[in-house]
Amino acid sequence: MHKNMFFLKQKENKSGAARFYKKRGFKIVVAIIAIILLASGFFAWKTENILGKINPKGGLFQTIVHNIPGVKDTVKGEKENRINILLLGMRGNDMPGGGLLADTIMVASINAKDNKISLVSLPRDLFVDNPGWGNKSKINAVYAAGEEKSAGQGIQDMKKIISDISGIDIGYAASINFKGFTNLINILGGVEITLDQPFTEAMQFDEAHVCDATVFTVPTGKFQNKTTLTGSGRLRVVKSYPLCLNPNKECGGSFSLPAGKQTLNGEKALCYARSRVTSSDFERAKRQQIILQQIKEKALSLGTLTDFGKINDMLNNLGDNVRTDMQPWELQRIFDIYKGMQNPQLIQRVLENSEEGLLYNPPEVKETGYILLPIGDNYDKIRDMFRNIFSLSSQSDIKPK
Repeated sequence: MHKNMFFLKQKENKSGAARFYKKRGFKIVVAIIAIILLASGFFAWKTENILGKINPKGGLFQTIVHNIPGVKDTVKGEKENRINILLLGMRGNDMPGGGLLADTIMVASINAKDNKISLVSLPRDLFVDNPGWGNKSKINAVYAAGEEKSAGQGIQDMKKIISDISGIDIGYAASINFKGFTNLINILGGVEITLDQPFTEAMQFDEAHVCDATVFTVPTGKFQNKTTLTGSGRLRVVKSYPLCLNPNKECGGSFSLPAGKQTLNGEKALCYARSRVTSSDFERAKRQQIILQQIKEKALSLGTLTDFGKINDMLNNLGDNVRTDMQPWELQRIFDIYKGMQNPQLIQRVLENSEEGLLYNPPEVKETGYILLPIGDNYDKIRDMFRNIFSLSSQSDIKPK
């Protein structure tokens, strides 16, 4: 009797369980869990693959080791409470018109303990010792000269030069090309700016560049000289490059924006961030910092981080257009440190040709053109500024409007 009741009960339980597993609600839950697991696995694999592309020398073994429980992930500068990252922007490899000349040079420093981040822009016309060429040049040519030697050397040479100028150890560097910049902004749905008055750059995008076979094809009759420093300390022209105009002018040839609040797509944001001739390289650096702030806010917003499509597009864009010397685990650790900060204070500066800006431009000579040098002809004051950056305030004219 009891034995029969036991078997009947078991049969009822199995029948109830079968009905439960067949229910629509249970199937939906299982489907959702499966999708989450597949998506998580896909993005984990994809992230690792992308990080391998942006740092071809990234070590899989190191990544595995740093994912072992108990292994402490400490990035360069973390113990000293100052993580320094060099940020570079340029046209891109194999692009005509100085594809690897750095148009954007910034140093970002993270001070998690004091909940502060600093961002300092350096002008491309700063005259420095170029290790790739073995002579002096504008700082924007250092990356290109390094890459002429070997892939990846450009980043290392730039880190070395910036470390010397700033007096701080630059632990990491990352570069993004113009295509990556425009794609990222388009993926994010644009960046918003407000202009008190109309903005116009009527000259820059009709400038001459070194002639090539595809883009800059209209000769101007003028030349760009490559120089070297002789034993007596004089610059000697070693090669001259003919200059040409682009018949298909960038940014329409004359770029302008109206006054007021507006959202810029990637192409317009790039033109705005590159404009310098009508204003100055220093004003351009300020605009770049403002746009970078807007990109950061949108990229880390909840709407972006919960949109798998946008994340997937951003990862693809990073892999195609960004290069860095950070290992995957270092990227993850720095991101985790940033996430742990509570609305950090941002301190922004641009090195300018003024007493406060710590640079001056000497009388222009044909061999070098317009260049910038540190006040006092040494980097002492610049190094003081970098060393004390977290106790300083931002420049009042670098802020979203």
